[in-house]
Amino acid sequence: MSLLVGAFSTACVLAGVFFFVAGTAGLIRFPDTLSRVHALTKADNLGLGLIVLGLLPLAPGLGAALKLLLIWVLVVIGGATAAQLIGAAAARDEHAMPSPPSGGRGLGEGGVP
Repeated sequence: MSLLVGAFSTACVLAGVFFFVAGTAGLIRFPDTLSRVHALTKADNLGLGLIVLGLLPLAPGLGAALKLLLIWVLVVIGGATAAQLIGAAAARDEHAMPSPPSGGRGLGEGGVP
């Protein structure tokens, strides 16, 4: 393995780990269910994609590389499906949505400040 391929693989895997950590921080930090799911699915899909991209040059053969890509595609499909179901359930639950801020004017209320 050349130094360039090793550096590329390491950079992609580290970037993928960064996106996993960022998604986890979003899961902990954001206030409502929809924001949490959005942050988690976007960051995890990109994070896993970067990790797979970093591992592809290290795969021992074409079969292993195709398995890595298949795993990534299935996780993206599963993550999107789960996020849609969680979002639909959260939209039905009135406690999942943040309440609007008080004291301000909503859209269409009042004139130009």
